[in-house]
Amino acid sequence: MRKALYVLAIIILICSCKERQEPVIFTKYDESAALEKQQEHRNRRMKFKLFQSKFLDMNEVFKPFDEDLAYFSEEDYNTIKPMVIEQDIPTIQTHIKNGHLSYEKLTLFYLYRIRKFESDSTKSLNAIIALNPDVVNQAKAKDKEAKDVDVNSLYGMPILLKDNINTDNMITTAGAVALKDNQTKNDAFIVTKLKENGALILGKVNLSEWAYFFCSGCPLGYSAIGGQTLNPYGRAEFETGGSSSGSGVATAANYAVAAVGTETSGSITSPSSKNSLVGLKPTIGVFSRTGIVPISSTLDTPGPMTKSVIDNAIFMNAMRGYDETDAASVNIKDDYFSDGFDVKFNDVRLGVLKSLLNDSIYKMNVELLKTEGATIVELDPENMSYEGFITLLNIDMKHDLPSYLSNQAGDMITQKGVATVIEFNRKDSIVRAPYGQQLFEGIVKDETTLEQLEAVKAKLNYGGKTYLIGLKDHKLDAILSINNYHSGVAAVAKYPTLTVPMGYEESGEPISLTFVGKPFSERRLLEIGYAFEQATKVRKLPKNYE
Repeated sequence: MRKALYVLAIIILICSCKERQEPVIFTKYDESAALEKQQEHRNRRMKFKLFQSKFLDMNEVFKPFDEDLAYFSEEDYNTIKPMVIEQDIPTIQTHIKNGHLSYEKLTLFYLYRIRKFESDSTKSLNAIIALNPDVVNQAKAKDKEAKDVDVNSLYGMPILLKDNINTDNMITTAGAVALKDNQTKNDAFIVTKLKENGALILGKVNLSEWAYFFCSGCPLGYSAIGGQTLNPYGRAEFETGGSSSGSGVATAANYAVAAVGTETSGSITSPSSKNSLVGLKPTIGVFSRTGIVPISSTLDTPGPMTKSVIDNAIFMNAMRGYDETDAASVNIKDDYFSDGFDVKFNDVRLGVLKSLLNDSIYKMNVELLKTEGATIVELDPENMSYEGFITLLNIDMKHDLPSYLSNQAGDMITQKGVATVIEFNRKDSIVRAPYGQQLFEGIVKDETTLEQLEAVKAKLNYGGKTYLIGLKDHKLDAILSINNYHSGVAAVAKYPTLTVPMGYEESGEPISLTFVGKPFSERRLLEIGYAFEQATKVRKLPKNYE
């Protein structure tokens, strides 16, 4: 009798076990016809020379997860999908708190989804460069350790990082072959903060190589390591925005809860706008830059790229922290969301740029804000001069990149500056720099002294502040722009920007409203952005990535 019951139990156990799924195989495809068609694109930057990476083998990237994904089925994926896709962090955390989901299942869901689309040659976005091989085990640990988790926290949330941000167990390439072996010993400061707040680092995403300060007029979202990133709203039709292209594309396609980007001038705002996301470029000093491959210590900053304003605010709380090794770091004590948002538009004063009112979507949203009760002040500032802007980037990078390579890069990296990277690329330029490296060459040729540079910085900073003087003169909460149109102005003035989806062009291309605020006014920008988001609710999932 006991033997029969034992046999029956074994049979039940076998029957209840999930059928093992065969691993998905990534295969290279013939892209010649697609490239030939791409040469007809009206945008010169979209005339691609290649789509696929010549360096990545996604089978190797996914190998650590073969066993875990073998027992995660399409049925599991579809069951979880409504709880995750396009949902904000508090909603996902609530599902986990109620026992409908776990951090492990959430992580497997994203891994499965990435593999599902990136292995399909008709839908792949070339967004992923690396995945954290330990992330599933880390998610399991979060499930065991979870106690009274705040639903407004990043605890257990899988997030992606732009691949110019150091991590201790993944290579940091900045998209460049010269850094393909850059295994750093330490996490970037902001990664340490994210982990301290419970976030799971899911992996690294593609970017415009060297944060788009490398080649001139080349495609946004291209890197030698990651290949050509593609926009899910119009694959090979719309630009991805740059340089945080992979951060924008991956978040828009729901490859993770959200992603972290970096900006010097427009590199968060641009891809957030092009991918219908909420992107925040904070005031310099709010977040540390230690452990991030630099362009400019004057203008660089990381920032969150999310599908909702709430998620953005949650990221702000998790990433902040004073870093004594970053000269610009400020000890921020603001709480960006924990007490929620409660803003009424009749308390809000906004500046509208007359030059943009010929854009019908911008004008429509300005009218909506008036209807909601906002005070609108029309502004017509004179265009500022960007003379010296490239010089600022040239000389900063000439000094800042060697500092990173010497102090924060891995031991395997032999390149110690811009000139040595140029020479390295020339040895195989077709593979390493197919679009050229004109901007790097310009850095080497620029002989501006550090004393002259200070004068350039001061002039640009004055020009930016003068253009945005309406913030002070009219006691405005923000000035309204479109996409990254005024990112350069905000960058040199060192003012924060928040971009929020405001609609779609007739072609289907996303367009966003960008709020430019006063220094350290991020909390106020988020409040206003949240009110605007709730009044419009225009963001939608890319139709081929549902």
